[in-house]
Formats: sequence, structure tokens, C-alpha cells
Amino acid sequence: MNKVRGSAAEAVADIPDGASLAVGGFGLSGVPDVLIRALYEQGARDLKVVSNNCGVDGRGLGVLLAAGRIARVTGSYVGENKEFARQYLAGELEVELVPQGTLAERLRAGGAGIPAFYTPAGVGTQVARGGLPWRYAQDGVVALASPPKETRVFHGRPHVLEHGITTDFGLVRAWRGDRHGNLVFRRAAANFNPLAAMAGRVTVAEVEELVEPGELAPDAVHLPGIYVQRVVALSADEAADKRIEKRTVRS
Repeated sequence: MNKVRGSAAEAVADIPDGASLAVGGFGLSGVPDVLIRALYEQGARDLKVVSNNCGVDGRGLGVLLAAGRIARVTGSYVGENKEFARQYLAGELEVELVPQGTLAERLRAGGAGIPAFYTPAGVGTQVARGGLPWRYAQDGVVALASPPKETRVFHGRPHVLEHGITTDFGLVRAWRGDRHGNLVFRRAAANFNPLAAMAGRVTVAEVEELVEPGELAPDAVHLPGIYVQRVVALSADEAADKRIEKRTVRS
């Protein structure tokens, strides 16, 4: 039951080229930066990433993106990552954009063993009709577009069929965790982390504070250890290294 690994490098050592990854975080909040850096050093390529966004230039998943290690992204928005936008528009990267709530539910459903579900989100748009550019050619023409999705009417309202997401690995960051993999997330870092952890077949969690089993009150646990296979304890410096995406200063 002791799921603790000696280092982030050890925890991600077996992630192969072409693996699919569900990665927690939103902007720069709750991003498993230490695990991402370890994966960058490990050298895996052609990764298929499912994450709300793909980090920013030089931080989070942006590190792997800039190195050309990511082949496909399923996410909610490009954000302010200029390299992400450049690769997408240049035809170097395949991107599936998904409504944010739908993405969250697809991850949760996959982790819960639910293969698909219907939702009203996206009805009447290209999300349902198809035609969203997934990949551009170098001349700017759409080389690959999203297919149309099945729709069905429930109680007089149309809904679109969406599929649950499971991935080979999940990478998440938690505030506290024990050796059994039970996790607690703090404030905004509880964004996509629990969902990404559920979706990964092998989930690795970096934790800011590692505690012994029994120290976490059962009612305080946000994600039970059944969803987590490996735990990495962060150093004090690693735990404190939290960047701010946008800083606003008042006069």
C-alpha cells in the first residue's frame, strides 16, 4: 500500500513515446510542474495530452510543447500560450477543443467507467455538427476536422453524445497526500486535478505535504487512493514554487 516513489524521475520513468496523459491544473493553478519537468528530462515524445489548457510559454505543459514532445491536445482553450497557437495554426499540432464543462465530465465519466453520456452543451454548433479544425495543413487549409456527433431529444430538448475519456497516465498535484494515495486539494488547485486522476489508468500525484495513513480525516479526502498508483513528495522549495499567470498591482 505504500505508493510513494523516491523521485519524480522514478515515477514517470516508464511513460513511453505516444502515451496519453490526463494532466491536472487550470492556467498555472494546481499544475504538476515537477512531474512535467521530470517527463521532459525523461524524453518521451508524441504525447497525447488531455488538459484544460496546455500551460503557458515556458511553464507547465508549455515546456513539453516547446520541445515538440506533444502530438495532440484535447482541451478547452489555447489561452495565452503563443507557441501553442503557432503550432496549431502551422499544422504541427492536432487540437480538439471541447467545452470546459463537457471536458470535465468526459474525464469524470471515463474514471467512473461510464463510456458516454448526453449533454445539451454544444447543440446547434460545430461541436455537434462537426467541422471544428483539429489539424491545419501548412497552407492554412483544414486538413482534419471533427466528425459530426450523434444527437438525441430528451424531454423535448436536443442533446449531443459525448464519450468518456481514459488515458494511459494521469499527472496531478495535491496539497496533502498520504502513502496510500489519498489526496486533498487546496482551493483553486481542486480544478481538473481530481478528474485527471480518475481518468488515468496509472496516476502519479505530486504532493506538497506527505502525511502518514490515518492523518487525513476521511471526510477531508477529496480523492480516494484507489485512483492513485504513485505518490511523489515535493521538497519545500518545490512546494513553494507557484507562479502567478497574471499579476495585478493596485496604486
